[in-house]
Amino acid sequence: MNRRWLALGAATLVVGGAALAKAETAMVDHGLPMYQRMGGIAGNLNSIGSDTLNNLMTFWAEGFAKYYPNVKIQVEGKGSSTAPPALIAGTAQLGPMSRPMKSSELDAFEKKYGYKPTAVAVALDALAIYVNKDNPIQNLSLEQVDAIFSGTRACGGKSSISTWSQLGLGSEWNRPISLYGRNSASGTYGYFKDNALCKGDYKSSVKEQPGSATVVEGLSNDRYAIGYSSMGYRTAGVRVVPLSPLGSSKVYAATPEDVYASTYPLSRYLYIYVNRAPGQPLDTLVKQFLVYVLSQEGQEVVVKDGFIPLLKEIEDVELKKLE
Repeated sequence: MNRRWLALGAATLVVGGAALAKAETAMVDHGLPMYQRMGGIAGNLNSIGSDTLNNLMTFWAEGFAKYYPNVKIQVEGKGSSTAPPALIAGTAQLGPMSRPMKSSELDAFEKKYGYKPTAVAVALDALAIYVNKDNPIQNLSLEQVDAIFSGTRACGGKSSISTWSQLGLGSEWNRPISLYGRNSASGTYGYFKDNALCKGDYKSSVKEQPGSATVVEGLSNDRYAIGYSSMGYRTAGVRVVPLSPLGSSKVYAATPEDVYASTYPLSRYLYIYVNRAPGQPLDTLVKQFLVYVLSQEGQEVVVKDGFIPLLKEIEDVELKKLE
């Protein structure tokens, strides 16, 4: 049986071929448990963090409220960098992030509480390179992506790429490339900088946007534009460009199979961080919300919002963090 490796933090999981066959259409793993309603659940939750997860958090909150009408969940999504301070200050119980916390953020949390926060993976995402729907570009290497978006070219590109004709498009496309990206509060901004620009610097010409949807909207209205945003924000006005990893000529699309296998080079997990003291039970309301998110129903929401659901092998690891 064909097997693929999938890394999650320190854990490495083997994903069977049968599961991957199902995942090609981003179907929810039927091995995931159905959510079971509990009695006596009420109260308020605040979620502060990722814009990428903003819609998902809202849909999960609405689904959870159907089981518990006396629970109120407030969702604020201004960027992953807003999650750690909110968790540290206690103004949020849920800290959605589209990247892992930085060491400085973990250290600040530990300085306050004496232990690190708990990260729960809740979905998978492909950070997509988008172009306008009329753009004929077939694929890009990460070296080319770096040369387009970064002036420092830390990934090894020999020269800056500033026009579409430099990428082999015809004379009609001998036009400057218009660049769209996220602002520095965004986890997507940091993830792209680390993984697509090899930690190099962005060009000053990148038009920084406050949200994932505004990046895609900008590309839809700009024929000569390119940008990056979560796969969950894809619209009919844009195309996703397949990518080659660094040092490789093999091209991978942002498909569920390639994301599960980590062959698509900008595959990532999406997280919800929570404050849980070692050896102490997680707050009941917080726990039940996360159990719902990790359930079959919660992962159906992931698919409906355009992201990739967890497989049971991954979900089992995450549920153990809540015990």
